[in-house]
Amino acid sequence: MSVPPAASAPSASGAPFQPLTRPLPDLSAWTAHFRDLELPVLASTAEQLELWRANEDAVDARLLGDILNKDPLMTLKLLAYATSQRSSRLLTDTETVTAALVLMGITPFFRAFGEQPTVEQRLAARPDALAGLQRVLHRAERAARFALGFAAHRADPDAEVIHGAALLHDFSEMLLWCEAPDLALEIQRRQTADSTLRSVAAQRAVLNIELGDLEQALMRAWHLPELLAHIVDDKKGLDPQVRCVTLAVRLARHTAQSWENPAVPDDLIEIGELMSLSPAHTLKLVHEVDGVI
Repeated sequence: MSVPPAASAPSASGAPFQPLTRPLPDLSAWTAHFRDLELPVLASTAEQLELWRANEDAVDARLLGDILNKDPLMTLKLLAYATSQRSSRLLTDTETVTAALVLMGITPFFRAFGEQPTVEQRLAARPDALAGLQRVLHRAERAARFALGFAAHRADPDAEVIHGAALLHDFSEMLLWCEAPDLALEIQRRQTADSTLRSVAAQRAVLNIELGDLEQALMRAWHLPELLAHIVDDKKGLDPQVRCVTLAVRLARHTAQSWENPAVPDDLIEIGELMSLSPAHTLKLVHEVDGVI
């Protein structure tokens, strides 16, 4: 069984995949389209869940959380579902995957989340789109590691939330690759043809919206935790927690191909200012976090 339909969580439609080939008119239309979409997850996540389902007694929230935290779409799906099931008696939001699992319990989790649809199934006929999605997923994983490293250096008590926020920072772009691959590829084509074209400008031209605005609209529609939505929002740029995520995402983007990107020195200066480190010490830290030898 898939996640039950709910106004505040991604839901199961059961319908065959019909990709969008034309942009929707405005933010409201895009939000309505994605709000009730059943989110696919990574095949590796789906396979691991089925292995643990057969040995449920051996699983705890931390072990399961370690698996789910590697998959932004499964993370999003779980947090949205947990919020939809949240008791009004709880005074705080469920802001992390582990907290959601502890609150739900392992058996109810497996009962709510049956065999999962996967992005590999959805994009089986679109290897170009799958490759685009995988690039975004890899960037998100690196950004989450950078953000966690920055938060740990700053001894931020919300380090786990910051990690999750960086992992989810570009979830609307992930959903676009899954649901409208031709439009995602057109944005990519335009930026490849014009290296000065900013992402938001390309998005507005192709989609009629900015993906960051769609992300915030969906987080409100799914009633995701306020702290998480706040940290993901680049427009709250002066907040140190937001800066942790924004700079982590930027560094992951700029170093996706090479550390020789000319934007990296400026990134290091800003990261160093956030953490009170020199550029040289900042570079050493980010290389250690990224596993660069």
